[in-house]
Amino acid sequence: MAAINYIKNDTVHYRSKCYTCIKRKRGIKPSQPKWQLAGYKKKKQCDVCGFRAKYSAQTLVYHVDGNLNNVSFSNLRTVCLNCTVTLKKDDLIWKSGDLQADY
Repeated sequence: MAAINYIKNDTVHYRSKCYTCIKRKRGIKPSQPKWQLAGYKKKKQCDVCGFRAKYSAQTLVYHVDGNLNNVSFSNLRTVCLNCTVTLKKDDLIWKSGDLQADY
């Protein structure tokens, strides 16, 4: 049963979910990342080392310039988890002018 949200003009308005369900995020769909909304498709192969992933969770989408709001295809690369750690510790191997869009 949902709790009362507010009362206006002697009309009781109820919440669609109870506090516990809201807190546990039941029935709430997770939002899609901006790169996915822009139409970029994560590949099964790492753009750095060529590793072929068996599962989608083995690769991540890497933003070359570090700006998560910049979703131009020339800024996005698919990178395996091992290379992600390496990229964070080393200098970037890509520069913004060197990239060509993946279509």
